[in-house]
Amino acid sequence: MTLDDLARRRTEPTEPTDPAAPETPPSNTPTRPRGWAALRPLVLRMHFFAGVLVAPFLLLAAVSGLLYALSVPAEKVLYAHELEVPVPAGEATALPLERQVAAARAARPDGAVTAVWPGVEPGATTRVLMADPEAPEGTSTAVFVDPYTAAIRGELPSYGSSGALPLRTWISGLHVDLHLGELGRNYSELAASWLWVVALGGVLLWVGRRRRNRRALFLPEGGAKSRRRTLSWHGTVGLWAAVGLVALSATGLTWSRYAGENIGGVQDRLGGATPKLSATVTPGPAADTAAGTGAGTTGGEHAGHGAGHHESPAPAAPGTDIGIDKAVAAARAAGIDSPSIAVVLPADGSGYVVKETDKQFPAELDSVAVNPADGAVLDELRFADYPLLAKLTRIGIDAHMGLYLGLFNQLALAALALALILLIVWGYRMWWLRRPGRPVARGAWRKVPPTVLLPLLAATALVGWFVPLLGLSLVAFLAVDLALGGISRARSRQTG
Repeated sequence: MTLDDLARRRTEPTEPTDPAAPETPPSNTPTRPRGWAALRPLVLRMHFFAGVLVAPFLLLAAVSGLLYALSVPAEKVLYAHELEVPVPAGEATALPLERQVAAARAARPDGAVTAVWPGVEPGATTRVLMADPEAPEGTSTAVFVDPYTAAIRGELPSYGSSGALPLRTWISGLHVDLHLGELGRNYSELAASWLWVVALGGVLLWVGRRRRNRRALFLPEGGAKSRRRTLSWHGTVGLWAAVGLVALSATGLTWSRYAGENIGGVQDRLGGATPKLSATVTPGPAADTAAGTGAGTTGGEHAGHGAGHHESPAPAAPGTDIGIDKAVAAARAAGIDSPSIAVVLPADGSGYVVKETDKQFPAELDSVAVNPADGAVLDELRFADYPLLAKLTRIGIDAHMGLYLGLFNQLALAALALALILLIVWGYRMWWLRRPGRPVARGAWRKVPPTVLLPLLAATALVGWFVPLLGLSLVAFLAVDLALGGISRARSRQTG
């Protein structure tokens, strides 16, 4: 008896036999399977071939993702000299940021300071970011300054808004594109596109499997080493990891090349675009902005909000700069109360931007723009005012990068990556142990009732259009499958 027979017996109810009833002659017409019995062979075939053909890409993503999750705490150990300093005895008071920035400029007189990240806790260095025209896009030179003595602790490349240092930056590149550029990005998007399909298909197969007791659904079976035991571990671990794997797939697709554009377009049309802070300084008398009426902003959803709820510094002469310390003080007065902040220095026609960078729960990501001439607040943007979709996108991306819940987030990511690696290994082992058996026969889709098949085809076409690499690879898989089927039938006719 095959697994299909077991599934059919489970889904087709049986009626008690009446001894007095006349015997019904057997029918030569085969009974068309219904429900899960009809859909299962199609899901099984798709899960098998997707696992075999896409698993190498998933394995690369899982291994590099495991390394990335571990690289976040590893950076604190590897770059401890640059990131930490001894805390002086007694009252440890940090020097003004202006003095620390001046020390960084003296160490790198050819660099242009773009941003400053003050230390978050006692003993943490201040990171002064400088533009480096020779560095890759998105990369700055970080000068690490002792906040108590203004001594330079070292210099390192710093990448992106997360401030990834060389170790994490290299592993991130490996995870995103295998260091192959735009061409390599297709690998990670292909893996993310198929991960949720393989995970959900595996859950359907495992839950729909006939078993003796419910315990075997959630806990692996013991016994002798065999394909059955491997299947038990593959199914139970996959069931427990399914939600996390689907979440990784969804968040990974949000910043992918092709599907990410479609996701962003839908998000914008649903009103979930991330709002932007306006830091533009409108030319004019300083008193216009010092009045706190919102003059000096160029619009924006939150332009001028809160400007009348705190006192602005006294007007300064045009062309003056109040300095980074007073800009931070003005932002603190406007409600930027997180110890974890980043200060973007003014550029032509713009002011200081002081933004919270604490992405752990609860996330503190408010930001304020400050006029460098007089310290007036140009604009405010509160994370609480983000649209729901923008909040979910931000939290999802930070969770994918291991930043949302700190060390717990990083350990959870490492566990998910390890689970995916084991699932792939177990999958290949089951395939190896099954030799020379064949997977589900071709033509499984013909057994699916039209009432189920037609909506399924429509949904598949829609998802394939929205997630292009999934759709293209699915079409390629079907073309190869049809070609192999044609070759097999031709050989059968020749031998017949």
